[in-house]
Amino acid sequence: MVMNIGVPAEIKTDERRVALTPAGTREFVRRGHRVVVERGAGQGAGFPDEEYTAAGAESADVDDVFAQADLILKVKEPQPDEVGRLNSQHTLFTYLHLAAEPQLAWSLAATGARCIAYETVEDAHGRLPLLAPMSDIAGRLSAPAAAGALTSPHGGTGLLIGGTPGVAPAEVVILGGGVAGTAAATIAAGMGARVTIVERSIPRLLELEERFGRTVRTLHASELAIEELLPNADVVVGAALVAGARAPRLVRKEQLALLRRGSVLVDISIDQGGCFETSRATTHSEPTFLLDGVVHYCVANMPGAVAATSTLALTNATLDYALRLADHGPHEALASDPLFQRGLNIADGQIVHDVVAAAVDRAAIPV
Repeated sequence: MVMNIGVPAEIKTDERRVALTPAGTREFVRRGHRVVVERGAGQGAGFPDEEYTAAGAESADVDDVFAQADLILKVKEPQPDEVGRLNSQHTLFTYLHLAAEPQLAWSLAATGARCIAYETVEDAHGRLPLLAPMSDIAGRLSAPAAAGALTSPHGGTGLLIGGTPGVAPAEVVILGGGVAGTAAATIAAGMGARVTIVERSIPRLLELEERFGRTVRTLHASELAIEELLPNADVVVGAALVAGARAPRLVRKEQLALLRRGSVLVDISIDQGGCFETSRATTHSEPTFLLDGVVHYCVANMPGAVAATSTLALTNATLDYALRLADHGPHEALASDPLFQRGLNIADGQIVHDVVAAAVDRAAIPV
């Protein structure tokens, strides 16, 4: 079976990643599939059109990419213009984060397209293998983002995150000890900050203790534990995740009064609605805003800042799954692997993922 693979350019603000590298393109072509890449799609990540052509892809404008594709590979959730191009012939494979975007969920269902979300595909250990690489990168970026936001020109307290001889470093509190939180702690501690990870899973706390030893403090998550940490925190990183669901809100608006003026909130979970009640999505062009004296950094596509690294890491993670969709067809590829099938959010005009459906106030329709 020959599958037509479409790779459009990303049009979300400040998004420079692309869903497929030239090396990934060659794998599809080698298996007899046809790849159509929108002109300029890889430019922002350092992959010119010539590299895709050399790998066997065809270049086209966006109309032809959508018109000819059976399987569409993207990075970010479809923007309104892209939703309008989708129809029942399409299988869309991308990050969706529908729990935070109910209207997008219903709009996608109305197209008739089959929509598979990277972030809800699971593995045998209950992990999220296609979300993990971007979570790791976002976590790694959170510490330097916080360090910049702490500086006086950005409204911060004017603290150097790692301190200096005779001056204490910043206190960094990380809410969530998963992939993103662990990466954030690794970099923040490496920069010299005093780091505390707040995590609810006892087994995960034990893993974090084994990983970091005494260089990072760990605390069991509770509302009181978080509240007691806020007055001394210079940076709070929101990295909590419930797969497919809206991110839990761990800091309420009234609790901003507990923070010092110029403290920084970095919300890695903003794609899923955010860990802080006061979060709203920002862009790389305007990454922060000030509310009640607290700097908020809520960039919705943090890994897009390092588009080359992120594109390579994303293709590494998603390529095997995408090849299975192409080689066997979406129905067989999903039906033969229940963990892959957990990625299916929308099919036949219905929301079929139970957690996503609950998040957007709809009853899930079984696959």
